[in-house]
Amino acid sequence: MTGAADQTGRTVAPHGLHHVTAIADDPQRNVEFYTRVLGLRLVKQTVNFDAPDTYHLYYGDETGRPSSLLTFFPWRGVPRGREGAGLTTATAFSVPEGSIGWWHERLKGLGVPVEQPYSRGGEDVLSLRDPDGMTIELVAAPSDQRSGWDGEASIPAERAVRGLHAITVSEHLLDPTAQMLTTTLGMRLGEEQQNRARFQMSGGESGTLVDVSAVSADRGLQAGGTVHHVAFRAPDLDTMTRWRDELVESGIRVTEIIDRRYFMSIYFREPGGVLFEIATDTPGFDIDEPLLELGRSLKLPPWLEPSREDIEASLPPLRLPGAYG
Repeated sequence: MTGAADQTGRTVAPHGLHHVTAIADDPQRNVEFYTRVLGLRLVKQTVNFDAPDTYHLYYGDETGRPSSLLTFFPWRGVPRGREGAGLTTATAFSVPEGSIGWWHERLKGLGVPVEQPYSRGGEDVLSLRDPDGMTIELVAAPSDQRSGWDGEASIPAERAVRGLHAITVSEHLLDPTAQMLTTTLGMRLGEEQQNRARFQMSGGESGTLVDVSAVSADRGLQAGGTVHHVAFRAPDLDTMTRWRDELVESGIRVTEIIDRRYFMSIYFREPGGVLFEIATDTPGFDIDEPLLELGRSLKLPPWLEPSREDIEASLPPLRLPGAYG
């Protein structure tokens, strides 16, 4: 099996990265960092549907398009996790060519832990840590034509983050994960470096890349400051249903299709233990609030709406940036 087939019978990989979901501690600190420091738009305030006493915060571009999204479960008091094997250990965003130096100076000026820029595989990379210690990378991607979100006044539009670029998965053994990505999910093997390989979806552009790094480090500990799961794109429910059927036929344990309100999802684990999701591009984040008002207020799915009073009482209030909208 080499990926779900389209209507012509050709096997296809997912269309790219849909979102990355991570674990944080303080929700207010999380909002301030990702909106004010990195300049992403808070496109949805909702709750973890499986634990509705916790926020689920979505950040992305103007409309929250798939491949622009980084989301968080902020559990106050969560212990700090540890990067290592069996986890997604870096989430990379693309920025315009020539922007890495500007971002380096900005982050240093704001007191953000940031490394010196460096080159990796022909890409200019800037690695930083968010307030929970999670690794974020900014990568200069000259061919990325996405517009990003230009609502943060201190970040010029020509410097703004464009969207997800790639994720890095760290594994003790590279081959089993590579086998799933290529044979099962239909991705293409791209550039290989020592102990690191890149896999491509779609045309291999920014937002469609998975890097797998073979490491000798201890197994990671999933908690605060680590990635919970990575989601790949399916354009619609029919495609997702075919993916699920193919995964089941391959002997992979996969969930039933789950309604996440803004997309439909299935979940499964790759051989090293990283939780993968396939999520539909539709219906999107404007299903329950207008585009101009995305992220301004708490939105609940219909099945949780009867419990709104109790849910709101369990959540800390959020102060949004003054010019937010």
